[in-house]
Amino acid sequence: MKKVTVIKIGGNIIDSPTELEQFLTDFSKIEGYKVLVHGGGKSATKMAQSIGLVPQMIDGRRITDAPMLDVVVMIYAGQINKHIVAQLQAKDNNAIGFSGADGNLIQSTKRNHPTIDYGFVGDVKQVNTKLLATLLEAGVVPVFCAITHDKNGQLLNTNADTIASELSIALSEVFDVTLTYCFEKQGVLMDSEDESSVITEINETLYNKLKEEKVIHSGMIPKLDNCFNSLSRGVQKIKIGHHRMLQNSDIPHTTITL
Repeated sequence: MKKVTVIKIGGNIIDSPTELEQFLTDFSKIEGYKVLVHGGGKSATKMAQSIGLVPQMIDGRRITDAPMLDVVVMIYAGQINKHIVAQLQAKDNNAIGFSGADGNLIQSTKRNHPTIDYGFVGDVKQVNTKLLATLLEAGVVPVFCAITHDKNGQLLNTNADTIASELSIALSEVFDVTLTYCFEKQGVLMDSEDESSVITEINETLYNKLKEEKVIHSGMIPKLDNCFNSLSRGVQKIKIGHHRMLQNSDIPHTTITL
């Protein structure tokens, strides 16, 4: 079975031109089929504030009303996505930028929460695996932003970690998939203040124990929940850590297993 590497990069990489350049150099050297997923970093918030919008967050999740949706589409699917695609083309990777609406690649439903109106936020419903596999086999490097659609003409802001997870699950029907989350830290840490305290391997039993002990908390919980969901649905391997691990396997990082 052919291998696919799916990589999601966090905002701290996107927000730093130096880090982004280093990451894209490492990413461009990965052999075989690969998919890149990116969020938006702080750019959408800065743009929103510059035109008088007040960004709203609940539990770390963005509330996306109609004016904010315009901003995130413009920044995620436009400025950031095309900047990344152009840089990958300069590194001889035949990248094409996608939102979920392009080729109906990722269809979502508008989130329906019992108490919170998240606005135009989408939860992934299905992935067009056949088209995505065809693109990969044609030598394309897909670069996905965090925008999907509902098949009724509505674009939706969608969590980039979840997009990476759902793409990996869909592709695992056809390929041997490794999902990698690259962010500014070396991996999941025992002590968030100590970069050297990387937990090199986490299974579900240890994860539940560390959650109870509050060692793992806040934003790392939804990220790891996504990881275990992906593993249970066919993804072969998941890694979390700094992008330097892409070209140097000796760099400490966290591997997630069931």
